[in-house]
Amino acid sequence: MRYAYIRVSTEKQKIDRQLILLRNYVEEKFIFIDKESGKDFNRKSYQRLKKKLKRGDELYIKSIDRLGRNYNLITDEFRYLSKTIGVIIYVLDMPFINTFNATINNDTLRTFVVDIVLQILSFVAENERTNIRERQKEGIRIARMKGKHLGRPPLVLPPGFKDIVFQVDHKDLAIKKALEILNISKTSYYKYKNILMDKTYLR
Repeated sequence: MRYAYIRVSTEKQKIDRQLILLRNYVEEKFIFIDKESGKDFNRKSYQRLKKKLKRGDELYIKSIDRLGRNYNLITDEFRYLSKTIGVIIYVLDMPFINTFNATINNDTLRTFVVDIVLQILSFVAENERTNIRERQKEGIRIARMKGKHLGRPPLVLPPGFKDIVFQVDHKDLAIKKALEILNISKTSYYKYKNILMDKTYLR
């Protein structure tokens, strides 16, 4: 059986280009469509498709990122579909794989190609992680150069808070009256007081 999968990230995005392309390979009634993030595989249509797939079925997708955005998860999913279930996956923007799948019926050779694809995906995943870390480091470096504060923002205590705490502690002011003056809850009062005493976040 031939199936196809289409994904876009939001309801507003168009599926036309993917749909037109995949209609050349799969009947439209066997094309499954999701319009949601590719951060994981908890997507309604994809899960329905996955339950239908069995050994020897063919799955067509336009590009590998239509499966998702997290290449670690994609690698695991690709391995599960191709090796555990035995699905033949056609990624239409990876011509080498598609030509090989279309002309070779030897399962051993096909497994070999799947392993190559998984190695490529693993490399892409690691490269993506490295790029993310480098971008984060660069962002932090630029922010520091601009004098921006990084991490937890410093706490701004209510006006006159230190003096009011002093008065409450010395029985010169009732806690109820202090809360009215500060216009905060009793919970917030003690939270601010604890931080004030700790001085960790006091500006």
